[in-house]
Amino acid sequence: MTDDQHKPAPEAETDARTKTVSEDGLDIADTDTDTDTMPDDQNAEFPGLDGLDENMFGQVQEMMAKLGRADELEQENADLKGRLARLAADFENYRRRTQEDVAAAQGQGVSKAAEALMPVYDDMDRAVSMGAAEPAKLIPGMQAVQGKILGVFAGLGLEATGREGEAFDPQWHEALQVVPGAQDDVIVQVYQLGFRMGDRLVRPARVVVSKKG
Repeated sequence: MTDDQHKPAPEAETDARTKTVSEDGLDIADTDTDTDTMPDDQNAEFPGLDGLDENMFGQVQEMMAKLGRADELEQENADLKGRLARLAADFENYRRRTQEDVAAAQGQGVSKAAEALMPVYDDMDRAVSMGAAEPAKLIPGMQAVQGKILGVFAGLGLEATGREGEAFDPQWHEALQVVPGAQDDVIVQVYQLGFRMGDRLVRPARVVVSKKG
């Protein structure tokens, strides 16, 4: 037998190799090209991460999502800080305007009270001038001035309290002395007239109070 008779035919050798590959369940073309476990779109999205398996790639995606969320939170924090700064500035402006308005209102109140008392001063000046020439006229003149002052106080919202004959009320009156009398808790003498403004005490009346027995 010659050497050519011992050599297998080329087609048989090729078929045997093909059969072996088929039995192993591998495709030579696929084995040569399947070198990357990530899809092509993932390779394009994250270049430089070739060779990661799906689990590791999922972790990378999760981490990137958290980083993106951190950037959003940082921006929200910056926005909130800006809003807080604007609110603080607005409140400071409001507080300053309120203080200015209160000061202006107080100034207007003082000016109004002084303006109301100026005619009283004029009457008192005339009463003193007349009393210097004729002392008998001084007392009636001063009484007229006193009545005018009480009228000014009433115009400002003040109400006199603690006159003789009134019932003693510790909310508005201060008893300096208690003396025997026909009735209990009646003002029989006034040392200092008191004033109230609605339910608010401006100045207590200082009085003498009677007590039976």
